Amino acid sequence: MILTTATQTPAPSESGPTFAEQLQSFVTGVMQLDPEQAAIRAGLSLLVFAGGALFMLGLRLVLKTLAERLAPKPSDGETRKPSNITRWAIRIAQLAIFVAVLLIILRVWGLHLDVIMKGPIGAVLGVMWRIALIIVLSLAAAELSQLAIRGLFTRVANRAKNFRRASQLHTLAPVLSGVAVTAIVIAATMMALSEIGVEIGPLLAGAGIVGLAVGFGAQTIVKDFLTGIFLILEDAVSVGDTVRIGDFSGKVEEMSVRTIKLRDFDGTLHIFPYSEAQVIHNRTRGFSFAVFELNLSHDANITKALELMKQTGDTLRAEDAFCTLILAPIEVVGVDKLSDAGVLLKARIKTAPGKQWAITREYNRRIKQAFSESGVEFNSTQLKLVTPDLAAFTGDPRG
Repeated sequence: MILTTATQTPAPSESGPTFAEQLQSFVTGVMQLDPEQAAIRAGLSLLVFAGGALFMLGLRLVLKTLAERLAPKPSDGETRKPSNITRWAIRIAQLAIFVAVLLIILRVWGLHLDVIMKGPIGAVLGVMWRIALIIVLSLAAAELSQLAIRGLFTRVANRAKNFRRASQLHTLAPVLSGVAVTAIVIAATMMALSEIGVEIGPLLAGAGIVGLAVGFGAQTIVKDFLTGIFLILEDAVSVGDTVRIGDFSGKVEEMSVRTIKLRDFDGTLHIFPYSEAQVIHNRTRGFSFAVFELNLSHDANITKALELMKQTGDTLRAEDAFCTLILAPIEVVGVDKLSDAGVLLKARIKTAPGKQWAITREYNRRIKQAFSESGVEFNSTQLKLVTPDLAAFTGDPRG
């Protein structure tokens, strides 16, 4: 019996050529191309590259057009600069377009990445691509929501006839914008986690429990948020108002989700959480009063002084520069107090919101001049030193 052995040739891999074999075949194919085929593929590559560049340019133009249409017009001819969200969205989109153009160009030259795309690396690249798309879309949605909310509120505020209503809208816009961006970020995070295989259902349940625990531990933050929302909705205070909180006064410069910021006269910025702003003294709500307290001497002509106070207030209101700031004639209350310090006269003028300080300064200047011309004297406290008469002492003062 003659035994014969057959030499078996290795069967080709059922999964196809490996990446190294594909790369070797790609290099060999490129080297064997004739000039005409190389020129055709180079032209196609240029077309793909130009198409990617045009697509990126079109995306920029679309975002710019949407920003100009939705965003409020800048004042004083300033150009609106793109926000950080827009810049990051454009960068991620550029990276994604660059990768797509590179893959298409490689495919034009004959490199097929089927092995990679069908293997675990391809799965990872697919997940990364979908996550990148989610990030780009979420950033674009966040930017567009901010532009839409602020643009809408700005247009409505500009058409509002009531100044308080316009100020309330300007205050509420950043708060709603922050809430919208937070919701978009949470939704995008959940979608990205689902792409990498995380079960969202148990995660939401766990997040609810964790949120409940955090809520008990962060009651102050929740209180700040709720207090701020009610302050804005009730129109207790708005951006631009002059208020006093505790021992600090200033103009409301910004109201965020949980803090209110006051800019003092000397430029100091005071930041208060809403939970610490238990009592807010609003000095510019609806109207204001310029209050005057004039301390005269006991020998002054009180009747003449009251007449001058009334006359000065009427003259001030009749002038064009102050007639729009003064809402009602001066109210001369009269003699408010008698004491050793003198006679206290009191009056007030109803003014437009926030204009009481300008009226007070001008009225004080004029009433001082009027009193000086009429001989009405303010009370001046003087310290008198009485020395004993040394001549009255006789003999030894020690007794």
